[in-house]
Amino acid sequence: MQLNTLLVQIGVGVDTTTGSISMPIYQTATFRHPALGQSTGFDYSRTNNPTRKVLEDGLAILEGGCRGLAFASGMAAITAILYLFRPGDHLLVCEDLYGGTYRLLNHVAVNYGLKFSLVDTTDLKAVKEAIQDNTKAIFLETPTNPLMKITDIAAIAALAKEHGLLTIVDNTFMTPYLQRPLELGADLVVHSATKYLGGHNDVVLGAVVSSREDLAERLAFIQNTVGAVPGPQDCWLVIRGLKTLAVRLDRAQANAFYLARWLASHPLVTKVYYPGLPDHPGHEVVLRQARGFGAMLSFEVARHELVEQILSRVKVISFAESLGGVESLITFPERQTHAEIPEELRRKIGINDRLLRLSVGLEDPSDLQADLEQALG
Repeated sequence: MQLNTLLVQIGVGVDTTTGSISMPIYQTATFRHPALGQSTGFDYSRTNNPTRKVLEDGLAILEGGCRGLAFASGMAAITAILYLFRPGDHLLVCEDLYGGTYRLLNHVAVNYGLKFSLVDTTDLKAVKEAIQDNTKAIFLETPTNPLMKITDIAAIAALAKEHGLLTIVDNTFMTPYLQRPLELGADLVVHSATKYLGGHNDVVLGAVVSSREDLAERLAFIQNTVGAVPGPQDCWLVIRGLKTLAVRLDRAQANAFYLARWLASHPLVTKVYYPGLPDHPGHEVVLRQARGFGAMLSFEVARHELVEQILSRVKVISFAESLGGVESLITFPERQTHAEIPEELRRKIGINDRLLRLSVGLEDPSDLQADLEQALG
């Protein structure tokens, strides 16, 4: 069955009692036992909930994993993964990553004895040289946030297996509709389901999908013990969002490609970061490992003064954090999503005071172009 069919069919036929096409929201904290020593399979909603189970099972199928687990946010999902490790363990992390992940590692995880090193995961030699005796995992985003660098997932996963390491991929930007890291050898996939999976800027939720049952069991124990789980209403919203993921991403991706080509020719734009452009360094890798290029792009303007001008003038595009909704959003990574990363490191990897990130939505592309054109002046 094709992926777009699987997306639409999530939850259909699960409610055999009423035949409801839409999976019901089981808004309950606890469940009645049939008798002593008997269970319906649901006892307490922190541990399991029917609405959440439909979402988790659906995500596992979509990513090609053995089990999916939902969390209260994308950061809660990443935190749960970090609980797999022990004090003294070392992780290699892509150097160009979401600022919230960097904050979690640098200000929280290190206080509990975890160690990490930033590395350019697009450079396999650099990754290999960065492996230490206590390294346990490689964590990467591809495309990265916000510079859209592309890592060869299969190559990293093969290297990780040689050294007995886990490969963890944040697949938020691409989703399983465009990219399936577990099929390329990754062990865990993590999502901020707030973004494309939910797709409507109306829910906060995270998810992890595992390719290995042993990891899934450990993460399920962590999920239940820590309790950072989403409520059934939020799970239902993501189920609903997943049903239109294919058509949303197809449209958003086409819009992004349209805008990327236009921006690349604009005299006030000095650089465009979009893997769909043939001159992008990771273009050929994306062609090998994904079904598309996604709907995220970043661009540099000629002068810093243009940043504030654009952010204050846009009308159709909203100046707001987050991404992946039906509405187009623009952000200034240096001051917003990546402010936690030290300035020296930001400059080193290319996050400067002229860089803007654009989450391209479903509006008519000519209206988006016109909005950016008048904002650029």
